Amino acid sequence: MEEKARRKGRGLLYFRQHWQLYVIFLGPAFLLTLIFKYAPMGGILIAFQNFNPIKGIFGSQWVGMKYFKRFLESPDFIRYLVNTLKLSVYGLLWGFPIPIILALFLNQIKRTGIRKKIQTVLYMPNFVSVIVLCGMVRILLSVTGPVNGLLHTSINFMTIPEAFRPIYIISGIWQGAGWASIMYTAALSNASQELREAAALDGANIWQQIRVVDWPAIKDMVVIQFILQAGNIMSIGFEKAYALQTDMNLKSAEIIATYVYKKGLLDGDYSFSTAVGLFNTIINVILLIAVNKIVEKMNDGQGI
Repeated sequence: MEEKARRKGRGLLYFRQHWQLYVIFLGPAFLLTLIFKYAPMGGILIAFQNFNPIKGIFGSQWVGMKYFKRFLESPDFIRYLVNTLKLSVYGLLWGFPIPIILALFLNQIKRTGIRKKIQTVLYMPNFVSVIVLCGMVRILLSVTGPVNGLLHTSINFMTIPEAFRPIYIISGIWQGAGWASIMYTAALSNASQELREAAALDGANIWQQIRVVDWPAIKDMVVIQFILQAGNIMSIGFEKAYALQTDMNLKSAEIIATYVYKKGLLDGDYSFSTAVGLFNTIINVILLIAVNKIVEKMNDGQGI
């Protein structure tokens, strides 16, 4: 206890002597966070007002929960909610294990040169912008595209509602799985080599070594990432979904994020779109807390 108190005292003394360094390095980050993250939260009030851009937030009429009720009573509410949940849940179920599998696979490659070349190929798609990716997908799946050429068909996949989710999820896995595997690869570098050698001497095969040596090294990282991704189930960026939408696939492609964009920026219904966005955020927070509690019970009390 005395040693801990002495370390704390030395830390406070160092802070008093060099407080200018903390101001220089932490000040800009604090201001940027305050300006761009916390200050815009005042805009949430728009969701409870009949917002008028001329009168501003403080001059607009207060209407309470009117726009929340309007969205919940909308005949399309269930469709938007189901589309969002299906796209997110399927993306999580299919996309979450892939980076883990890639990291475990890369960890088995002993030749550094080959491993680095494979990592480069896997990481490259991450640097393709979403809009460019959507353009590539549209070209590949067009009536005259390579996919139809290989299959000797003339199907316009972008007009089929049932094809939207597989296209969205598969293209997302191709783009992000390699980059997402970096953190697991880094965690695997801390796996005990002595334990691995002992397991090999005991006759453990590759799968047994992964279960005994590699999995414990990445288990905590997997749990944290799963909680964070499960908590963001409702947070699908509108860019990719909007870029892959056509008039024919809106039955499956219209999600809450694209609906908010269209109502807010295209139709100018700011109050309603803010209410829908706030509803989406509240669901996300509830999911994050719920998933964290479930994982705590299943993981010996360890969550975020």
